[in-house]
Amino acid sequence: MADQSPKLTRIGLAGLAVMGQNLALNIAEKGFPISVYNRTTSKVDETVERAKVEGNLPVFGFHDPESFVQSIQKPRVIVMLVKAGAPVDQTIKTLSAYMEKGDCIIDGGNEWYENTERREKAMAELGLLYLGMGVSGGEEGARNGPSLMPGGSFEAYKYIEDILLKVAAQVPDSGPCVTYIGKGGSGNFVKMIHNGIEYGDMQLIAEAYDVLKSVGKLSNEELKKVFSEWNKGELLSFLIEITADIFGIKDDKGDGYLVDKVLDKTGMKGTGKWTVQQAAELSVAAPTIEASLDSRFLSGLKEERTEAAKVFKSGGFGDILTDQVVDKEKLIDDVRQALYASKICSYAQGMNLIRAKSIEKGWDLKLGELARIWKGGCIIRAIFLDRIKKAYDRNSELANLLVDPEFAKEIIDRQSAWRRVVCLAINSGISTPGMSASLAYFDTYRRERLPANLVQAQRDYFGAHTYERIDMPGSFHTEWFKIAKNINN
Repeated sequence: MADQSPKLTRIGLAGLAVMGQNLALNIAEKGFPISVYNRTTSKVDETVERAKVEGNLPVFGFHDPESFVQSIQKPRVIVMLVKAGAPVDQTIKTLSAYMEKGDCIIDGGNEWYENTERREKAMAELGLLYLGMGVSGGEEGARNGPSLMPGGSFEAYKYIEDILLKVAAQVPDSGPCVTYIGKGGSGNFVKMIHNGIEYGDMQLIAEAYDVLKSVGKLSNEELKKVFSEWNKGELLSFLIEITADIFGIKDDKGDGYLVDKVLDKTGMKGTGKWTVQQAAELSVAAPTIEASLDSRFLSGLKEERTEAAKVFKSGGFGDILTDQVVDKEKLIDDVRQALYASKICSYAQGMNLIRAKSIEKGWDLKLGELARIWKGGCIIRAIFLDRIKKAYDRNSELANLLVDPEFAKEIIDRQSAWRRVVCLAINSGISTPGMSASLAYFDTYRRERLPANLVQAQRDYFGAHTYERIDMPGSFHTEWFKIAKNINN
């Protein structure tokens, strides 16, 4: 039988998959007695057992929702960690039946931000408070300190600020990785963009690997060494660190290294797709994140790619088009620089999306503060985020990270290497969609004049959409067709 709490607990948590269990244990370890509940009751017992083993932590399990809710001190705060969508609505329905005015529900899942806004309104009608809180850091982060992005009722945030400040990842010199994000679904939105940036980061790292392995012919041992080295400098980050680890792991079911046996098909849960859809809705260019999503779609066509490889091999295409001799050390250094410059573009796009949404919704989001809470606990944690925070500290109205004086200088210093890597990849028949998209983004953004004048002229020609001129104000329409006809006659 699950333990009964001797006195009322400080907080409750419903939904005990691994993330839920780990977050509950983290909260308990920080000195807050916690009640836990799960629809499948075996998970409740498992969590209580883990709490005993991991240090006799104050975790109290309940098999039914009523006694679970009643065990928490008022105003009650309950965190849900269940699958986004219908399961969240179901859990709210189950729990709210026993909750009272002033109590609070927090959704810690990857939820679509508009669902959170809908639920916050519905809860307010019942007198309940509601927060949508992004939680990043995976299973390890949930247990030892995640990055937390709570949005919604500020009153609700204040109820649990003391808990969140202790439970979040702690970064020396910049504090706990949590802040009140803003109103409505802003917490979920910011977590969604975090995941979009994560897609971009992972894709860029995969391209760096591809170029080093396929063109530079680096072995897994050499790749491990390179990524470990990179993790001591400007690229120091969780994703570079785990990449180095992956290259060192031997296959336990056969010869060689495990990474070479992993099927080249990437799964996804949807947050990357949502990010790209929002970019389109907001008319904000996010080509690096879009390229990473397209790469996942193409990776899923494994059978088609296998057939296509046969078709083009017979036409004289090998895997690599040129067997050029490359200077390994020079290539490694160039790829490092290309990766860093591309990464700046990816983060610039993510921040621009957050700013555009913040303006649209009146959320007043603080971009420097978001960079600060991503410095620890989360999947995109990186030393580089400190530079982003400082860029927004210097100028909170910064139009784009690319034009921050420090980032601009870093890109200028690296652009030759960046171009060499993209050209080498193109000439070798290796796709680098993320790096190429980042470079195109940079080259487009830094040009005063683009060929968009021709596109606008075409629109006016066939659809009378009008155009503006560079030398006088106003809207103009030209009968291009009639004039062209007369000239051609």
